[in-house]
Amino acid sequence: MSDESRNYDTEILDVSARRYAYNFDFDVIHPLMLRSFEPFFRSGSLLELGSYKGDFTQRLLEHHTDITCVEASGTAIAESIEKIGDRVSFISGLFESVVLPRSYDNIVLTHVLEHLDDPVRVLRRINDEWLSDTGRFFLVCPNANAPSRQIAVKMGLIDHNAAVTEAEIDHGHRCTYALDTLERDATQGGLKVIHRSGIFFKALANFQWDRLLQTDIISPAYLEGCYQLGQQYPDLCSSILLVCEKGN
Repeated sequence: MSDESRNYDTEILDVSARRYAYNFDFDVIHPLMLRSFEPFFRSGSLLELGSYKGDFTQRLLEHHTDITCVEASGTAIAESIEKIGDRVSFISGLFESVVLPRSYDNIVLTHVLEHLDDPVRVLRRINDEWLSDTGRFFLVCPNANAPSRQIAVKMGLIDHNAAVTEAEIDHGHRCTYALDTLERDATQGGLKVIHRSGIFFKALANFQWDRLLQTDIISPAYLEGCYQLGQQYPDLCSSILLVCEKGN
């Protein structure tokens, strides 16, 4: 069940040890997530579960015009509406209890599942209630086995790859997924996994990437190389991706 005491407006705030979102997320990961989704998109409607402040929503609008977003933070919705206006339908609510008017041809859940108190329950709602019979579900989570996290373990900064740090707890994280545990939860939610991959080989922490991206050290060709290498070694990526269809 969801924790009704949670303050979703507070969870999206930056804390001293960690920002909620980095320029690396917006400028590198978002375009590459969309690139990874494109071959699997269905025509028709799209539901974005957890739209934050609308940055990825704006990218989705390049491919879909019928978009509905469900977001728990009223502050985030207000900022999204300032950016996007009425081109998207926003619904304020919790995934565990929100009532949606229809099913959708595409459903996107990016860097959100690790925040949920009962992820399998929400995945089951996606499969049973919201995903159309021919629809596709796009699930992305930060990867416990990213080299940047494995290096942090060797440095003694975290205890193990899947540890949830204090700063992550402040931002509402409940777990850290790897490919095996992510697919486990998707399958327990009734979904059928048709594609699994990773997004961007990543050996540096997000704050380090933000600093590097302000220099000429990192070229577009290097970023492309990290993306391509991530396709070869998904378990060493910044984020992991499952594309799912409706299960029985």
